[in-house]
Amino acid sequence: MADRSLIEGDEPLQRREEAPEWGYEEGVEWGLIFPDANGEYQSPINLNSREAKYDPSLLEVRLSPNYVVCRDCEVINDGHSIQIALKSKSVLIGGPLPRGHEFELHDVRFHWGRENQRGSEHTVNFKAFPMELHLMHWNSTLYSSIDEAVGKKHGIAIIALFVQIGKEHAGLKAVTEILQDIQYKGKSKTIPCFNPNSLLPDPLLRDYWVYEGSLTIPPCSEGVTWILFRYPLTVSQVQIEEFRRLRTHVKGAELLEGCDGILGDNFRPTQPLSDRIIRAAFQ
Repeated sequence: MADRSLIEGDEPLQRREEAPEWGYEEGVEWGLIFPDANGEYQSPINLNSREAKYDPSLLEVRLSPNYVVCRDCEVINDGHSIQIALKSKSVLIGGPLPRGHEFELHDVRFHWGRENQRGSEHTVNFKAFPMELHLMHWNSTLYSSIDEAVGKKHGIAIIALFVQIGKEHAGLKAVTEILQDIQYKGKSKTIPCFNPNSLLPDPLLRDYWVYEGSLTIPPCSEGVTWILFRYPLTVSQVQIEEFRRLRTHVKGAELLEGCDGILGDNFRPTQPLSDRIIRAAFQ
């Protein structure tokens, strides 16, 4: 039986007090503090759709997110991103994941730009989206916690969803309407209900790319299976502007010269593909 304490009570990854300081400011070199960030198989990457290899084996066992509605979810501004910490046990199986292994959904994270022309961490044929969502899972078959799974083989699986601007996203409304209450770093608020299924693009879940990479935030550990859906979600301009009002600092804190304290452009630049292969579950 996996240890549930991290899911139910402990602070999410990278919210630990002892974690070294890092940020997205120009000139900040993560590799000097986090050696894994210098690895050969880092994320994010540019997805060149023409070079992706169709792999029919990805469809032999359907990718199956068995997500349940989460009650009393905590939405957190950690100064780097917004996280939805999930308490209910939701799992992901099938697709590119090892047979018979369950990957438990730990949290949802958001990366966005200050303008609509940028924001996503991954790019598709060098095109960026205004936002990218990450559903972070850890292998609860092999490991007892997400901390144990990070950096291990088959330890972490992340579903990535690109986000475009259009009509309002009803499933994210519960989150966007409370962001004004957690404007500053360290603030959090509990929402009564959140359904992770509302983030999935379609019922068949066949149109995705897969590659092996790393976390896109420090410590940038490798051993991550990335599953990136081809078709983006849609949020309204009003919804994304709520994210752009957030702050990277504690309320009342003095800002460094030249820093406006706005939380945005919180994406890592794309990394070299090296000799990795991008697989596609569609032709």
